[in-house]
Amino acid sequence: MNVDVSRSGPEETGEEGEIPVMRVLALLDASRHSLAALAAAVDFAVMRQAELVALYVEDQDLLGSAGFPFAREIGAASGRVRRLSRSDLEAGMARQARRVNEALDAAVAGRELQHQLRVSRGRVVSEALSLAGPGDLLVLGKAGLSGHWGVRLGSTSRALILEAPCTVIIWDERLSLARGPLRTLDGPGAGGEFPPVPEALIRLFDGREVLQASDARQLERQLAHVDNGALLLHRPQLARLADQDADLLARLPIPVIVVP
Repeated sequence: MNVDVSRSGPEETGEEGEIPVMRVLALLDASRHSLAALAAAVDFAVMRQAELVALYVEDQDLLGSAGFPFAREIGAASGRVRRLSRSDLEAGMARQARRVNEALDAAVAGRELQHQLRVSRGRVVSEALSLAGPGDLLVLGKAGLSGHWGVRLGSTSRALILEAPCTVIIWDERLSLARGPLRTLDGPGAGGEFPPVPEALIRLFDGREVLQASDARQLERQLAHVDNGALLLHRPQLARLADQDADLLARLPIPVIVVP
């Protein structure tokens, strides 16, 4: 099932020779993490004069789990255990889709922005990957627990960082979009340089800053007191850092941009 809810915005125009305007995609689930990512996605879309596409996926795997006789759910507030019902799940998803729709309307209110909401049913990662194209910018919220264990990166975000054909931005609800430099790590050396950073990304920030961090711990120390701009990582760099510290991205105090 796939439903498009489109709203009209200004027609995009561009001068000959300009870099094509990319879409900004936001994967939503009505959580505070994804709603914070939505606010950031709106800002990025406005800055780039790009179309905003919000995606809400009714999780096929969750619906399928309701068929097991032992399936139960625990109320987040009450702690009560009750049988997991497919009809209750579908009703809950419908309510969540309405909240996502309302959140999108509120986020774009007063903005000159072309935008649409896409509602689909399937596997979350697969649906997001089927929507994303190489020229898009996908904005994801960190999902996980706060408090004693700190903020952690959810499994959906982890999968999309590694598999998405486009640039991915990991957003934290604690952050605000503050202009500053786009920080990059030194390349891998002669004969193995990464592709150049897309000009469309550089234009979102105030210049560039190259960091000389050799490992995850050193990178975290260098960024500990930074409160603006963003960190850009190529996937090979991300893989190396993740091997050293799997939760590094979740702790960094600025947005993290991952490019294929």
